Amino acid sequence: MEQFDVVVIGAGAAGMMAAAEAGKRGRRVLVLDHAKAPGEKIRISGGGRCNFTNVNTAPPNFLSQNPGFAISALRRYRPANFIALVDRYGIAWHEKTLGQLFCDGPATQIVQMLLREMEQGGVKLRLSTPVDRIDKAETGFRLSAGGSNIACESLIVATGGKSIPKMGATGFGYDVARQFGLTVTETRPALVPLTFEVGLLERLKPLAGVAVDARVASGKTRFSEAMLFTHRGLSGPAILQISSYWREGGEIEVNMSPGQDLFEALRQARTATPKRAVNTVLSQFVPQRLAQLVVEQEGVRGNIADASDKLLRRIAAALNAWRVKPVGSEGYRTAEVTLGGVDTTQLDSRTLAAKSVPGLFFIGEVVDVTGWLGGYNFQWAWASGWCAGQAA
Repeated sequence: MEQFDVVVIGAGAAGMMAAAEAGKRGRRVLVLDHAKAPGEKIRISGGGRCNFTNVNTAPPNFLSQNPGFAISALRRYRPANFIALVDRYGIAWHEKTLGQLFCDGPATQIVQMLLREMEQGGVKLRLSTPVDRIDKAETGFRLSAGGSNIACESLIVATGGKSIPKMGATGFGYDVARQFGLTVTETRPALVPLTFEVGLLERLKPLAGVAVDARVASGKTRFSEAMLFTHRGLSGPAILQISSYWREGGEIEVNMSPGQDLFEALRQARTATPKRAVNTVLSQFVPQRLAQLVVEQEGVRGNIADASDKLLRRIAAALNAWRVKPVGSEGYRTAEVTLGGVDTTQLDSRTLAAKSVPGLFFIGEVVDVTGWLGGYNFQWAWASGWCAGQAA
């Protein structure tokens, strides 16, 4: 029987962070992962540049059935703390829009940094090692993994959610939670493209590949970022953001020319340039293919001088307030994260420890805390991992 102080299941962002912090405290730490390489989601994130945090991180940027839960961890380990770590390793980075920070070079630099941190703490890492069984012992836990029997005082579950199953994502962490009597809130894909029914897709087929700046709303929640028409429906940052709030059967409202009152613009054009075609006028404000499709679907003929106020209002509404009902999403296959997870009412917000099971911790995506697109989920991984690493 091998003996460790701490075993971490999951060599992703949160798991490696927790392991490194526990190791720095002198704890004997083992990290287990069924994957062949550590930090695979880090490697592919941000187009291979890793959007590793967001300087605007605050509790309102996260979804949870218990919205106040994330406050403690996010205050104890802030973006500035992780930036300082990145700077210490000489990793160059830059800030993009909306406070998003990316590596100048490959995302693998962040993975290597975390591995170095683990090495400095004496952490042992075993890859391609699935955990077959976990039992509660009199003092701690016993695990069966990769043909070995392992005992530990503290067990940290950092297995992530169900998103991107081709990278090995599973619901293992939820199963562990249930095994020890913890409840799991409803889980579903988040930060994911939305899909349309076949008839609507056929009508929108000419728009596949067209991108616009848009303001997308679901209920009272709205995001203003880029949107992309695809052969399945809609994607792009604005859609990924709103997907976390949209529910099946509901509509989204899309303004494809935010900040521009298209009805008023068309009325002015009718006076100033009466001989111009409507789609020509519209293409000043939206991509030409989009302008052409709207004009065709509204049955517009002739020059803008021939268009009534009623018709101009219909055209403007089709672009300023397009209401559409997606039939679903692309699912876990392309979802960046999983919404929902281990019920936070059963966890200590300061340490991420299970209140009813001494020595058991849940961190990162497996917990019912889900950030917006733009580095927020990584910051939650660093913060929750750091907190557990101080306590385990």
